[in-house]
Amino acid sequence: MPLTRSSITRPAAFIIVAASAWALAHADPRVAVKSGYAPVNGLKMYYEIHGTGQPLILLHGGLCSTEIFDDIMPSLSRNRQVIAIDLQAHGRTADIDRPLGYEAMADDVGGLIQYLGLGKVDVMGYSTGGEVALRTAIQFPDAIRKLVIVSAAFSRDGWYPEIVAAMTQLGPPASEALKQKPMYQTYVRVAPRPGDWPLLVGKLGDMFRKDYDWSKEVAAIKAPTLLVFGDADAVRTVHAGQFFELLGGGQKDGGWDGSGISKAQLAILPGTTHYTILSSPVLVSTVSTFLGAP
Repeated sequence: MPLTRSSITRPAAFIIVAASAWALAHADPRVAVKSGYAPVNGLKMYYEIHGTGQPLILLHGGLCSTEIFDDIMPSLSRNRQVIAIDLQAHGRTADIDRPLGYEAMADDVGGLIQYLGLGKVDVMGYSTGGEVALRTAIQFPDAIRKLVIVSAAFSRDGWYPEIVAAMTQLGPPASEALKQKPMYQTYVRVAPRPGDWPLLVGKLGDMFRKDYDWSKEVAAIKAPTLLVFGDADAVRTVHAGQFFELLGGGQKDGGWDGSGISKAQLAILPGTTHYTILSSPVLVSTVSTFLGAP
């Protein structure tokens, strides 16, 4: 089906891989303690470090960059070291001659962990970044202390059918209409090669058109994991429950003494969509409680 301007102006048709326009348009000025570029797998991967303490890596959504975490960064970095990354072709990390892929981007995250000498880290990813975070836990289990997945799926059919259909329409023709959106304004401001925008949109479309199902690998994850979704998310609510069960949650009554509670946790934030979840005041408190627990 040809991509029309009207089809990509529907909210679900393109913001599925990005943060809310509100978060991008209203982000506070950024003050990074340290920033740099890591030579990882042929990339010069941009990273910035805020705060001190147990390392937490943040992974943004598709078409976005570290800027989407600006509003929650002060709270997240209050008691820990937060390392926000721009993934391949996003933000300040220039693209290379390589397709976008969840597994390859997870390899990049693993390489950055090693390059910075971080040891065991917590990883939190949103949307596309959540799926990269999931692959990082699968591919580098010994490097992960705790895992937080926000509005992401372990299989392609975890998204509502209309969302999958919209994602498959992403390609260079869509890039022109997307220039009217806040994520492009951020991209053109920080990208080393702003003219690569159509390439990024095209590569994301290519990645989204590939089927995936990591259910068997998810079931083998040992790291304590927090899953966070909105009650009106782009990820199907039933999929969120299946995700939780794959990780060992929801198998039995937790009991009076809590002995039946699993290492996995599931949070469904009320009155929240895929596009507003990062600005939910409940998100940071939920994540911080999980990460701070023994």
